[in-house]
Amino acid sequence: MQDKQHEHWDIVIDADKQKLSLNLKELWRYRDLIIQFAKRDISTVYNQTILGPLWFLIQPFITSVLFKVVFGNIAKIGTEGIPSMLFYLSGLTVWGYFLSTFNATANTFIANAAVFGKVYFPRLVTPLSKILSSLFIFFAQFTLFILFLCYYIFFGGLHFSFNIYMLWIPYLVLLMGGIGLGGGIIISSLTTKYRDLSFFVTFSVQLLMYLAPVIYPMSKATGLMRMIILANPISSVVESFRYAFFPIGKFPFMHLAYSSVFMLILVITGMLMFNRVERNFMDTV
Repeated sequence: MQDKQHEHWDIVIDADKQKLSLNLKELWRYRDLIIQFAKRDISTVYNQTILGPLWFLIQPFITSVLFKVVFGNIAKIGTEGIPSMLFYLSGLTVWGYFLSTFNATANTFIANAAVFGKVYFPRLVTPLSKILSSLFIFFAQFTLFILFLCYYIFFGGLHFSFNIYMLWIPYLVLLMGGIGLGGGIIISSLTTKYRDLSFFVTFSVQLLMYLAPVIYPMSKATGLMRMIILANPISSVVESFRYAFFPIGKFPFMHLAYSSVFMLILVITGMLMFNRVERNFMDTV
């Protein structure tokens, strides 16, 4: 009988008792799968369409025009001297990245139940790939915003100069992606058991945009309404992004710190719930 002390096993399967174990080394080994999933998500959006990826640009453009007519021309809500198209596009660009990331990750378990039940790979691969595919959409819409900015600089008489706050843009994108990821995987974990929650979230997340300075400047909000808007962690990100290009008022350092802490708590909570549901989600989905 072979001595057990000399036995050698290539693979050892045991229970992972660390609920917050992200296993980053394993995720890194599956980095190609993350990229492939992201490419698949991007291609399926405009597959068999006439305009293809131009839809990523058409949607924020049409939405900005509608905002300009409704809130600018009819409701007479000012934009603090910023051209209205640039004002709305800047807000929609940041908000759009959060919304696409949140919506894409909010149904991770339900949308991928068939794959999860057949093939093993780190389940976090799926929501991480959604961040990359949403990032592609963000860059497309950010390009549209830059094109309009150049138009107003050269033909609209807009005075513009580069400033140090533009260096904050990558962090703002990371912050917005983290909020969308954390919120999305929390909802995804809950909807494995409570399916009707997805209907409520779809409705409420749309209302969340009106509690952020996407279609109005923060200067228009006063009293209790201002406190409610500032409690929304997305508000400071939108304001900071807009301030990077149009430095009007003050850069919201304190509010941005609040959003950063909120994002960390949201992501950690989401990871805890995600890892817990991952173990037995096939019994509830």
